[in-house]
Amino acid sequence: MTQPPSGPTPPSGPPPPGKRWHTREDSGIRLDARLRWWHDDEPIEHPRIIELFNSSLVLDEQGRYQLQIGQDWCFIQVEDAAYEVRTVDVTPDERVSVRLSDRTAEALEPDTLAVDSEGVLSCRVKRGRAKARFSRDAQYQLGELMEQDEDGRLYLRAGQRRLAVPVSLESLGA
Repeated sequence: MTQPPSGPTPPSGPPPPGKRWHTREDSGIRLDARLRWWHDDEPIEHPRIIELFNSSLVLDEQGRYQLQIGQDWCFIQVEDAAYEVRTVDVTPDERVSVRLSDRTAEALEPDTLAVDSEGVLSCRVKRGRAKARFSRDAQYQLGELMEQDEDGRLYLRAGQRRLAVPVSLESLGA
């Protein structure tokens, strides 16, 4: 005769009104348009939890965002950008590199730069599959690399290289 499993019995039936069971498919976790984490519409404010969530964010093959922590995972809702560009660097081989909130770095694709109605820059990352929003510091660092030619076109200066930028000074609020 086998023993019944110990521990609490998993819930069954519908959750109480206004509540959820917090399954992998319905975790109650979301990342808002300003890159703030929420759980059941309550802000997550502990810096270590925020850093853990940022570094555990994964985009699956179907384009859904997950938090993957060890063997545990759940789907999350991402309202706009999933990543934050925290730092902009010029690499020794004269490429512009962005460091992201998930602790990864990759080459910036200047043709993916965009600016929103508030003047905040974003770009595409993760092989173009995800959006990253620039932090204020990173936006300033990118601005330090920008030059304008005599025809008013913007370029990024990376050593001796000039990379065309698709946004205009007007869209940047200049």
